[in-house]
Amino acid sequence: MSGVDAWNPDQYQRYQSERSQPFHDLLALCQPAPGGRVVDLGCGTGELTRTLHRRLQARETVGIDTSAAMLERSRAFAGDGLTFAQADLASFEETGWSVVFSNAALQWVSDHESLLARLAALIAPGGQLAVQVPANHDHLSHTVAAEVAGEEPFRTALGGYLRASPVLAPERYAELLERLGFRRQNVRLQVYGHPLGTPDDVVEWVKGTLLTDYEKRLGPLFPEFLARYRERLLPRLGDRRPYFFAFKRILFWARRE
Repeated sequence: MSGVDAWNPDQYQRYQSERSQPFHDLLALCQPAPGGRVVDLGCGTGELTRTLHRRLQARETVGIDTSAAMLERSRAFAGDGLTFAQADLASFEETGWSVVFSNAALQWVSDHESLLARLAALIAPGGQLAVQVPANHDHLSHTVAAEVAGEEPFRTALGGYLRASPVLAPERYAELLERLGFRRQNVRLQVYGHPLGTPDDVVEWVKGTLLTDYEKRLGPLFPEFLARYRERLLPRLGDRRPYFFAFKRILFWARRE
């Protein structure tokens, strides 16, 4: 995979209010951790991490992200026990956290069965795990991207790579949490309805998330990929204005006593 950082904070935050609502819903499931240590895996630009830090009354909160471009924005929010660091979410191993929190980031990490076991090992006794992951991989916005990736010249340029979501069914997360010793848990699938101006806004939405995976792999070929994606997707979405973008997400919270 190319080492290019394809994350664009401006593109991602274009739909900031829509993207932030799941964060607030996940945070509402958490219990305060006065004087505790909190880690936010996939903190992005850090603005929501500041809210997390204050709401949970933590002594220390660390925001972790893989993207230097995103973390550049986080400097404005650091201080009073809140810090940020660049690290790979797939290999983060520091232990002793009161709360391990992750909003819309762990879909980029493979093998969620192993992932949950690793996250559980990071949590101090009595600590909490709170995670939100998109579960919209069966929407046309995602399936059409895979179709285009299977066409030439993209298939050859990608070496046959197709972005596959590692996200599990909600009931599977509940089963895994119980197996890991989390007797108290709240697992749910929620559909967020986003009234966007036109169907083309769906393209702009996924340019800030899913399509970044193809962008960093395709490099200068990506504009051609994007044009083909738009050509295939828009007729299938229909010309509804506003366009109602139904987006499924899984939210879960658990505490291990």
